[in-house]
This record gives sequence, C-alpha cells and structure tokens, in this order.
Amino acid sequence: MKTFIIGDIHGRCEQLHTILDSIPIDKDVDTLVFLGDLIDRGNDAPGVVETLLSLKKENPGRVVCLRGNHEQMLLDCVERNMGLWFTPSAGGWLTYQQYTGVPFLINSVQDFDNAVKRVSERIPQEHLDFFRSLPLYYEDDYAFYVHAGLEVGKHPKDCEEYTLLWSRNMDFFKNYRGKPCIFGHTPTPFLPFLGRVGRHGIYTSHCAIGIDTGYDETSPLTCLQLPDFCLYQAFPNQQTETFQLTSFISEPLRVMQAAEAKMRAQSYC
Repeated sequence: MKTFIIGDIHGRCEQLHTILDSIPIDKDVDTLVFLGDLIDRGNDAPGVVETLLSLKKENPGRVVCLRGNHEQMLLDCVERNMGLWFTPSAGGWLTYQQYTGVPFLINSVQDFDNAVKRVSERIPQEHLDFFRSLPLYYEDDYAFYVHAGLEVGKHPKDCEEYTLLWSRNMDFFKNYRGKPCIFGHTPTPFLPFLGRVGRHGIYTSHCAIGIDTGYDETSPLTCLQLPDFCLYQAFPNQQTETFQLTSFISEPLRVMQAAEAKMRAQSYC
C-alpha cells in the first residue's frame, strides 16, 4: 500500500488533472491525500472542488482531503462575516468571481455585505458542506499529514487549530524529528535554504517535508509518493516530471525507504 500526497492546488484544475493522470495509483489499495488549499489564486477553484468531490464519492475510504487556511477563510466569510478572504493577497476574490459570475468590487460596507450574501447563495451547498467536513490532519503508518505545521513534540490531535492551519514555525521547519510530517501552506522557496537544495523544489529537513512548490504561472503542482519517496510534478504547460528522491533524506526517512525497497525485493523472489 502506498500513500500519494498532493500539495496546495489553489484553483489549478488543469494541473490537478495532469498530475492525477500521471501518478501510478492503485485505487483499490493506495491512499490519496490532499493537504488543503484547494481554492483561491488559480483560474478554476470550483472545478478543483468538483474533482475532489468526485474522487471522494468514487473511493471514499481511499481519498483524504484536509482543510487549508483558504477553505477556513471562505467559511469565516460566509459564516461569520469576516473579510480576510477578500484581501488581495489571499486571492479569494478570484474564487468569488468564479462562483458568482460577477466582478468583485467593494467600495462600501453595503458592497461588502452584498458580496458575502451573494457568494453564500451562489456556492453550491455541497461545496460548503464539503469544506465544513474537512479534517485538520491525517495519520497513517508512514507519516502525519497537516496543512501548515505542528507544535514540536505534540501529536496533531493535541495541536491548536491555528498551528495546523496557519503556522510558519521555524523551529518546526528546522528541528522537527518526530514521526515524518508532510505539510504544505508555506511555498518551499520561502522555507530555510538548507532544506531545499534538491532541484525538485520540495523541502526536507530531518522529518519535516514541505511540498507546496508555489502557485505562480510557472510553479509545478507536486505529489509525493510514500514510502518510497517518488515525486511527481505537473507544470502549467502540461509538462510532467518524476524524481526518485535519494539525496538529502534524513535517517528516519531512509529507514522507511529501505523497508519499502526490501519489501519490493522480497515480492520478486
């Protein structure tokens, strides 16, 4: 059994389909994990959500999607009238336009109230229910999976919601040595240099592995396969690349990789 982990999608539906077509997943036994931030910044957030819903319906026991801070911002907007989702840097205004079909323009409090009402009415109820249902972490035999990070020394179940959704903790990035933890949220170019020296663009430092490889017009969408550390990437031009990670892997991760190689060799005997 393998686990395939896909980083922050951010509305890039075409890249999502490219990477799903490129990974050698056995839907009967393997698990597919999404680290959250399905929406915002890209050109088809509703399409991404529809794709995830379809995958979940097709194979509910083998598809896991975590809640990211962008899904949380959308929920805070429609449920609590909070405006952080509409800030330019968040990119929620693009998702707003994709769901409502109207330009995003706010010049007054009334405009804001109208925008919240409109997007609350136009987002399909199935999508809102999906966002509400998303867990904050997942765990299997190989690793912890979270959107943003962990409090060092704590199991995800004991961490604050803020930590799992929002944190950018240098102590976690540099010094985490617990059970392997796969995370997104912070684009790898903004993580400590020594953890991102491989040309594949992901981040590995001890037992912390970051796979949010960015969201601009050239950034790949990344999928990591455990336990054998194969990496798949889909680019905006539909180009794909595959890497077998052998360098810059910490000892606990090498043990995982060696166990998988031994199991594979025994299966050929």
